[in-house]
Amino acid sequence: MLYPWGDDRPFNSYSGYFKRLFGSRMQKLTINAGFTCPNRDGRVGTGGCTFCNNEAFTPSYCTPAKSVTQQLEEGIAFHRNRYRTAQRYLAYFQSFSNTYAPLEELRRIYDEALAHPLVAGLVIGTRPDCVDDAVLDYFADVARERYVIIEYGIESCCDATLQAVNRGHDFACARQAVEATAARGIHTGAHFILGLPGESDDMLIASADIINSLPLNTVKFHQLQIFRDTPMAADWAQHPERYRFRTLDEYLDLFIRILQRLRPDLVVERFAGEAPPRYHCGPTWGLIRNEQLLARLEKRLRETGSYQSQFWQG
Repeated sequence: MLYPWGDDRPFNSYSGYFKRLFGSRMQKLTINAGFTCPNRDGRVGTGGCTFCNNEAFTPSYCTPAKSVTQQLEEGIAFHRNRYRTAQRYLAYFQSFSNTYAPLEELRRIYDEALAHPLVAGLVIGTRPDCVDDAVLDYFADVARERYVIIEYGIESCCDATLQAVNRGHDFACARQAVEATAARGIHTGAHFILGLPGESDDMLIASADIINSLPLNTVKFHQLQIFRDTPMAADWAQHPERYRFRTLDEYLDLFIRILQRLRPDLVVERFAGEAPPRYHCGPTWGLIRNEQLLARLEKRLRETGSYQSQFWQG
């Protein structure tokens, strides 16, 4: 069976998206360029989001003590051994807020990445309150010649949740940033956490309609994970009744109900996340890798006859 996105996988996959876009496999190379965050330096707040520990998902070779070029070279060497089919790469600026600097500094950093002969484009993770017209106009200029996607950490569609996790912005801010980015022809992505305190399954399933209303190209979902040395870890230790940790099977069932309601053109980059065990302090699913999680999801979808956009009302 061929689905609306053009292949036989029951969801619009990230790998399929890049094959359609570039004709071959692409590999992201994580870069830490030394940015910080307005929710840490006092402009918006201090202490950061309650769930955030950047070290939990930053590869060991990534450090701002190394140049962007050096990090790219080390990333290419690593991935050539692990993913031999990748021929070209995307520089993935992941740590903290990667548009939170003067425009000239952004130009210097991103021009260095784009100068590498094997880099096809940029993936830029940031916050909705860290872009303005000048920054978006710069990336729109780059996007006329190279692939650029700006991925916004939105985390929740509920303002009460955003306030509770000390996010420092509301959902209206996220919508405005996404719409301004997409209006300039820049690929636009968003990240959401499923299972933050106070959010029920029904709330999360209903959020699919809100996500569908955003002009997004890609979406990324993670299950709630509690990392050491975060305010959320301290809160969970004191108030465990506020938290609900879903088993893997429960989470798969929840995510499939969300997936069934998502627009068919939305590319699902990720539906769950992993981090090294040393960072976890809450319940986990054990040592299961992302590729194993993906296989479990696809198996469940095929067994149940479920697929993305199955219940989408376009």
